[in-house]
Amino acid sequence: MKILAFADLHSNLPSLRKLQDKAKNSKPDVILCAGDFTVFQSHIEEMMKKLNRLGKVYLIHGNHEIESKIRKLSKKFKNIEFVHKKIADLGDCLLVSHGGGGFSEKDKEFETFIKKNAKKLKDKKIILMTHAPPYGTNLDYVDYMDDHVGCKSYTSFIKKFKPKLAISGHIHETEGNKDNIKESKLVNPGPKGRILKI
Repeated sequence: MKILAFADLHSNLPSLRKLQDKAKNSKPDVILCAGDFTVFQSHIEEMMKKLNRLGKVYLIHGNHEIESKIRKLSKKFKNIEFVHKKIADLGDCLLVSHGGGGFSEKDKEFETFIKKNAKKLKDKKIILMTHAPPYGTNLDYVDYMDDHVGCKSYTSFIKKFKPKLAISGHIHETEGNKDNIKESKLVNPGPKGRILKI
């Protein structure tokens, strides 16, 4: 499966053009947006219209977007599927998604969502998409703070369910960084996007 993933676009039009080129030239099977595609929802409908033109986009909100607003607006666009707190069937794997946040070490809402769906996920090929990064990785370390600022709930999920791929953003300083937790590949694809294969 070929994936075009991106995060933290923040309405940046040059980055959007890079995404458009990658979507056109690479012909990905799946396009994933890990949130913060606007700057505090400014021109949100216009941005969603542009994302809709990329192809089928599985999207979560970041800390710059409000869940209820995205849920409502996504219904206007045939190519946008809002997947916050959902498990989407992508054919040979499941997409587990959780948006928003980005400022907590633990996310009880995510933990409850996973607890309710744990049986569906057992022994499945999984892609995890979150806005915030997992704790204790190259994706959540901020140099100027000399500390990890990610979410331990996501790290626990990765250790338990062993997703093939975990995509996140939020920490701009780690754009493009990769890491691994055992056999799980972790990526912050950044606003220009990355083509990933699993």
